Amino acid sequence: MTLQEQLGETLAALQGLSEAQETTPYASGKWNLREVVGHLIDTERVFAFRSLAMARSKGTDLPSMDQDEWVASSGAGQHPLDDLTADWAALRHANVHMFSTMSAAAGAQSGRASGFEFTVRSFPWIIAGHELWHRGLIERDYLGEAE
Repeated sequence: MTLQEQLGETLAALQGLSEAQETTPYASGKWNLREVVGHLIDTERVFAFRSLAMARSKGTDLPSMDQDEWVASSGAGQHPLDDLTADWAALRHANVHMFSTMSAAAGAQSGRASGFEFTVRSFPWIIAGHELWHRGLIERDYLGEAE
């Protein structure tokens, strides 16, 4: 499954980094790596909740999240990257299980979030795309790998 494989690839890119690499933003006003991973965790939780809420209730209308406000109040920048990645891996495994056990009827349910219409089955792909986007930024901006 894409979510399972993809997490392993992103976690591999985050292994063996120094504390300075974890805590130094690549530019002024940008998040550090710990904060990026905290953002990935928060966002995955939100998308998983949205999918579950829509799968369980018809006509769901959920609010948006302000990513900058959430990162600023998350405290992720004070947690070692190893702790954050362990949290994320546990979350991902739970979400993979949740999505793999949802019925086709639940996957077809829809609702609104952030003012947009979504189907439940779209959220695993949204989670995957969000992670892939940030992995590219991590590799380019934080780890200095060429595109």
